[in-house]
Amino acid sequence: MTSQTAATASPPLPIIARPIIEARGLTLRFGSGESAVEVLRGIDLAIQPGETVALLGPSGSGKSSLMAVLSGLERASAGTVEVAGAAFSTLDEDALARARRGRIGIVLQAFHLLPTMTALENVAVPLELAGDDGEATTRAHAELEAVGLGHRLDHYPAQLSGGEQQRVAIARATVGRPPLLFADEPTGNLDTATGAAIMDQLFARAAEAGATLLVITHDPALAARCARVVTMADGRIASDSRG
Repeated sequence: MTSQTAATASPPLPIIARPIIEARGLTLRFGSGESAVEVLRGIDLAIQPGETVALLGPSGSGKSSLMAVLSGLERASAGTVEVAGAAFSTLDEDALARARRGRIGIVLQAFHLLPTMTALENVAVPLELAGDDGEATTRAHAELEAVGLGHRLDHYPAQLSGGEQQRVAIARATVGRPPLLFADEPTGNLDTATGAAIMDQLFARAAEAGATLLVITHDPALAARCARVVTMADGRIASDSRG
């Protein structure tokens, strides 16, 4: 290459990350005719890999319904949604279940632990369902250690406090290293101090895994811990701000 060519060569274009979530025109409607209720009303939302995002809004604003659609637990009435490279809106139920596996981890307000399984067994379940039986126990053990429950492996949910059960739920959501974590009112059943500690654990595990974290909450203080706050009202996005 001559010096003249080198001087006039264009610099390389920056690499633009593809959104891990991309929703366009999402609507969710229950019922039909005059009794129909429109829960989501034309949602457009793009979330980049590694973001921490709060969906903030009062009860009935549509935030949990939006999470259900984005996570593939509910099918939109109209619009499109792509999650981690999978077109959720075009998949049948079996394909959608397979697409969620390995892509998404979910932490809910109600812990939803299996009562007849120990903490270790509860965390190992996602790996076993994915066919990774060989290292399921070892990895589940390591994940429980990471959330401070290495001494509670053989305890059943009824033998654990609410905060401990939620930490087991976090370990279960993150053990498969999904690129996307959803948390729907994760501190709703906990006292303030325990809830703050749980959020510390959740943010730490998401950061360690490099995962995108989407937190659904009605609490502005909790939302403020995220780098981006999307506020919902009446099934629409009312504001979208970054800290």
